[in-house]
Amino acid sequence: MSGGPGQVGVLDVGCFSAHLVVVEDSLLRPLLSHKTRLRLDLALDEQGGLSRHGVEEVVAAVRKARRVAERAGVRWLVPWATSVLRDAPNAPEVFAEVAHRTGTRLTVLTGHEEARLSYLAARRWFGAEVGPMLVLDVGGGTVEVATGTEAEPCAVASLPYGARTLSRRPVDPAIVQAEVRALLGDVRGHYAVGCSKVFQQLARLSGARPQRAGPHVPRTLRLDDLRRWTPRLAAMPARKRARLPGISRHRAGQCVAGARVVEALMKAAGHDEVAISPWSTREGLLLTLTGAGDDEICRVA
Repeated sequence: MSGGPGQVGVLDVGCFSAHLVVVEDSLLRPLLSHKTRLRLDLALDEQGGLSRHGVEEVVAAVRKARRVAERAGVRWLVPWATSVLRDAPNAPEVFAEVAHRTGTRLTVLTGHEEARLSYLAARRWFGAEVGPMLVLDVGGGTVEVATGTEAEPCAVASLPYGARTLSRRPVDPAIVQAEVRALLGDVRGHYAVGCSKVFQQLARLSGARPQRAGPHVPRTLRLDDLRRWTPRLAAMPARKRARLPGISRHRAGQCVAGARVVEALMKAAGHDEVAISPWSTREGLLLTLTGAGDDEICRVA
């Protein structure tokens, strides 16, 4: 694809959307943002494989995103799939069919690569002055954690404890907590950051400013607030949760599992509060592709 110098786009195909973002000079001012809604959580069989309906959804979304990118003259597009497709038992067949029918070959990132990119994004957003950093990223299929003191993380891990995964196959939070504590060691002195929609929705539920207030409004999630909300969420039907601040209709079914795993992560890390990063894996990938330097702090003071 042709386009202006330095222009790059990513197509993030996840459980709930296929999101095309194109940037050139700044991630804060994308040239293009186009989203197609998906409900792949409703298209998974008992083994986590993608159904025929789900394949058709992905094909249609990728075709549409490709047309939008071509019309915009995007020079460089990186299409990638998150854990809902990456970890599906029939992933090779799905990827082959998408490539054949759309001309777009989806790539995948390992859980460790996703953890690294989330760390890069959070580090760039908050700046080096915060010191040692702990990044927690709760997705639908997996949880990514990363720690470090420099621009690159010194340790990364990916665990099968995402909100969608635990909604389908619950795990005792104490098991999650013990495993994460063993991986992290003592990170109480680190600046703790929560990435992903799960952290954002829980922070909003607990009183953080809405997303429409802009990305530069400081947002945090406190463990005390989470402990009050988790049993209340568990006692509600999904339709009632969907009417709460920050809880979207399509995520209402898995928000209880999300709250439980976030609580386990915060306990394991020894942090009563985490700062919410508006940037995560996608932005980390864009930063890498655009070659933004370590001294380019993109947040606005």
